[in-house]
Amino acid sequence: MANTPQSKKRARQSERRQDINKARRSRIRTYLRKVEEAIASGNQESAAAALKAAQPELARGVTKGVLHKNTVARKMSRLAARVKAISA
Repeated sequence: MANTPQSKKRARQSERRQDINKARRSRIRTYLRKVEEAIASGNQESAAAALKAAQPELARGVTKGVLHKNTVARKMSRLAARVKAISA
């Protein structure tokens, strides 16, 4: 339990950041799900459009500290490869 004024403030800030990070992570997952659904449908144009919309959101997750840089790079790379494979 927080005792000092500073530790109480840090606890409040931590709760606030947790809510923001949770919302951001959820938003990223939604974009990823849209890409997955577009890939599953087999339509390359919609999959490419969904991926194009998801990429800035993933990059924003890195800059805000929600996701690790390499994790996002791996996810983007794998999704791009799957979208490209639809046309083949």
